[in-house]
Amino acid sequence: MVVVAVGAGLVGGIGRVDVVSRDDPLLHAARTSAPATTHERRTACSVRAYPLRARAATSKSRFVTTRMMRAMKYVVFVPDGCADVPLPELGGRTPLEAARMPRLAALASNAAVGRAAVIPPGLPPGSDVGNMSILGFDPARYHTGRAPIEAAAMGVELEPDQVAYRCNLVALSDEAVPIMVDFAAGHPTNAQSHPIVAALDAALGDGRAGVRFHPGVEYRHLCVVPRAWIDAECIPPHDLTGQPAVFPRGASAPYVNALMDASRAVVRDAARSVGSSATQIWLWGQGVKPALPSFAATFGVQGRMSSAVDLVQGLGVLTGIEVVDVPGATAGFDNDYGAQAQACIRSLADRDLFVLHIEATDEAGHQGRSDIKVDALERWDTEVIGPVVDALDAGDEPYRILLLPDHATPCDTKTHSADPVPYLLYDSSRSGSGRSGSGRSGSGGCYTEPATARCTPVPGHSLMARLLEA
Repeated sequence: MVVVAVGAGLVGGIGRVDVVSRDDPLLHAARTSAPATTHERRTACSVRAYPLRARAATSKSRFVTTRMMRAMKYVVFVPDGCADVPLPELGGRTPLEAARMPRLAALASNAAVGRAAVIPPGLPPGSDVGNMSILGFDPARYHTGRAPIEAAAMGVELEPDQVAYRCNLVALSDEAVPIMVDFAAGHPTNAQSHPIVAALDAALGDGRAGVRFHPGVEYRHLCVVPRAWIDAECIPPHDLTGQPAVFPRGASAPYVNALMDASRAVVRDAARSVGSSATQIWLWGQGVKPALPSFAATFGVQGRMSSAVDLVQGLGVLTGIEVVDVPGATAGFDNDYGAQAQACIRSLADRDLFVLHIEATDEAGHQGRSDIKVDALERWDTEVIGPVVDALDAGDEPYRILLLPDHATPCDTKTHSADPVPYLLYDSSRSGSGRSGSGRSGSGGCYTEPATARCTPVPGHSLMARLLEA
């Protein structure tokens, strides 16, 4: 999930953000929980749509004027891949329906809810496309590939004649037609994966033939190659879990496949020495450096974000949104939700925009674990939504919250879907909206897939403009 908070301040110096301590008084402004009655009736709720305008941002003037007229905080929550489908193990409910989320239900009861097409037609349903949409930029115009966005997060500057590939460490079977056993190679630690990447660069990269390997996080790394390697059709490894591996095709496929083949001996040898199950690399998500506009120049506000995922951090770097380093934030199930919520609250004291992204719901979908997905959603409710809303309610400024995932990751398919996802847009200052933290509810909507199924999808990139407009 992502939280964005935008207020009256416009341009300010960017400094390091310290994570607030658990004793910060702002965190303890309110701790009451809203009743769950609305949540428990969510499938029967009607959809309520406020007449918020959805014009695209062509200049920052109207956003600047609006914030000069009145102070406002804006928060966007992004639970990665949380949207799903009805599942038999959940009694025909989706994880959003099965999870007990009274704080989310209280927001939804006073909010505009609907569906957003975060993945434009013809683009892959990934976090690169979806999060670009959420930040207000049309992927059909600006998206060039996943890997160059991750390169930006890693501080790897791509030259015009270079292409970046995502470089997964994967585990394939030894059969003649290998099976993709694990697209994440057992989720190695950095201490395990970095020596493997170093061995790859020493044996196959280090600038030879224009190839270089760069270490990333866990199983997610980067390979930079000449631009002539760009024309290859590469299937993401998480789309092949448990299936025969489908190797790259296209004009540049011989280069890509040759490097992947050569990696087997290097990876297996290095993996044995660090206790990893990785068997080779898998290259995909390639592209050249994108030319994304500045978020501040587009919307007239500077902001911050928190995410443990390189891809999301890269979008922050490319658009000029400051990335906050939060100790304890991870891309796994051990993520410290509270630490990210505290970082958001602290940031809102001197910056108007905050984007908060958590990966756990997506990872649960990839593993087909609906029980873990439900648990992750409930932690969102108690450890993120509740504390952040309580702190905002305790302040003097009105606020808005935008909540939506970057794509769906259904547990039954274990991969991403391009289907539209539910969104929520809450405005604390709107007449009849009551404060969610107090437990007051109105006649609003419900934030679930079935409750929004009849809504006509809006372009995902239009929602940021709706959030920021008067």
